[in-house]
Amino acid sequence: MSDQKHEHGDDCGCGHDHDHGEHEEFILTLTDENGTDVEMVLVETFDVGEKVYALLLERENPEADGIILRMEEENEEMVLYNIEDEEEWKSVEEVYNVLIAQQE
Repeated sequence: MSDQKHEHGDDCGCGHDHDHGEHEEFILTLTDENGTDVEMVLVETFDVGEKVYALLLERENPEADGIILRMEEENEEMVLYNIEDEEEWKSVEEVYNVLIAQQE
């Protein structure tokens, strides 16, 4: 884990202004429901209220639907959690849809 700290402020520009040529891909391995390891690339992060969420796409299949997980810092490490609360998911989906609309 590097010492670089990524603060999520109003001007962090996460996922919007980055020149992807200069950044290492942030890759993590998730295990799907069949027990198969899938390499996921963290594409962007966005805030919903006080919480930060990450959009992940399959590294080998970027056309597949991405997944959104909640990011939380625990002991100075980022931990990703599934969104299990329906209300939380609705608000995340709303913000995400607005982000997509702005990018198009």
